[in-house]
Amino acid sequence: MKREEALTLLYEYTDTESLRKHAYAVEAAMRAYAGKYGESKELWGAVGLIHDFDYEKYPDEHPAKGNDILTERGISEDIRTVIMGHAEFTGVPRDTLMAKSLFAVDELCGFIIAVTLVRPDKSVSGVSVKSVKKKMKDKRFAAKVNRNEIRKGAEELGVEFDEHVTFVVNALSGVADNIGLNP
Repeated sequence: MKREEALTLLYEYTDTESLRKHAYAVEAAMRAYAGKYGESKELWGAVGLIHDFDYEKYPDEHPAKGNDILTERGISEDIRTVIMGHAEFTGVPRDTLMAKSLFAVDELCGFIIAVTLVRPDKSVSGVSVKSVKKKMKDKRFAAKVNRNEIRKGAEELGVEFDEHVTFVVNALSGVADNIGLNP
């Protein structure tokens, strides 16, 4: 899957700017991890772009509805399995490095964006591990973000939590203009 194909799919099903920005953030984190692990940045980035493409139109059927749409479009089972596995409730195992990476970055990207948006300068490059950990303790802050999944993602990927947060912050810093986090 190429980025252009993923973008077309994303824009076909996702109208809100906030969900599109989330997709760009996850794309950036996935591309960064692909580079770290010597994998295809194009493929991993495309998967990051489309992991939630069906959420806006089919929130109660996500990601199963997306899986059906991707099947109809001839997207490989490997990619579909990675995307299904990012949702813990599906029970789809995350057996590949790509699947573990997607799970590890998805919730964390959303949380880092939330942390950034409450900063006075709204700049992601200034987000520290300490500030992320502090906000994670506040259950009212970004209440819909699953903290257990954030920690479990780093564990499954086999990286220290602090290192993981720093890595994702750095990845998001590289696309800050595209996701509205560099005023």
